[in-house]
Amino acid sequence: MTDTLERPPHLRGPVRRRRLTQWTFRITTIGALALVLLPSLWILLGILGRALPHFSFSIFIHTTAHGGLSNAIVGSLLLMAGVAVIAGSIGIGAGIYLSEMSGTTRKSRRFNGVLRTATEVLSGIPSIVLGFVGYVALVIGLHWGYSLLAALLILSMMVVPYIAKATETSLNQVPTGYREGAEALGMATGYSLRHVVLKAALPGITTGLLMAMAIAGGETAPLLYTAGWSNTMPSLELTHSQVPYLTYPVWAYYNQPSDSLRYLSYDAALVLLAIVLILLVSSRVIVARTQRHADVRS
Repeated sequence: MTDTLERPPHLRGPVRRRRLTQWTFRITTIGALALVLLPSLWILLGILGRALPHFSFSIFIHTTAHGGLSNAIVGSLLLMAGVAVIAGSIGIGAGIYLSEMSGTTRKSRRFNGVLRTATEVLSGIPSIVLGFVGYVALVIGLHWGYSLLAALLILSMMVVPYIAKATETSLNQVPTGYREGAEALGMATGYSLRHVVLKAALPGITTGLLMAMAIAGGETAPLLYTAGWSNTMPSLELTHSQVPYLTYPVWAYYNQPSDSLRYLSYDAALVLLAIVLILLVSSRVIVARTQRHADVRS
């Protein structure tokens, strides 16, 4: 009976090679995952190990002028909220146009190609170059000085391509049957887009927006050129008013001879990491809950 179940000799070699290939592929993918996770864990543990021994909740009360980070936290949240409004409006609008309203004529396809190329080029420009352009054009050229508006415009320019791409991809993943069903019911194009297509693509769009906010919140070079720095709470003045932000203490205080300043840089890194992690986890939760509800409805 055992002999009948054994594979023929001419099949044993291919089976062994297939198993070897599967195990090689599995080990390679696990190694690639480790290469991604280990540096992330190293950074996370390094920040926690430096910040937690000297961490104090008083940093949320006092400004940097008095050994705290409240002004930098408020400034970073203000910048991220402004980027969500400005870059979100432009990026989502561009993504909707590319996915839903671009048309099929040769002229429109050519324009779409130019627009996509422009967004790809913009996403590839180093952030420090955008910051220098903002310094020359806005801070000096328009005489805005270091200001909130200059920082928001440059940060928005930097993340608009990511939001536009996320929006276009999310809309393209909406089943065609949704559009056809809305058209069969007699819905106008704009109405079906707002109440059917965009509603189905909203989780992907929200994820792209949150990721863009996380990217903007972690930038330093563009803000050094446009926002400047302030040891006081940020004002709501759009121009001629410098803005504090969390990445400045991380960059400026780390090599200071004072222990208190170095500890403050560790605390700033920890708070910034917590904000970014909250945004990333929020995006994953939105996607997971949406997929679960979609599975239940189906």
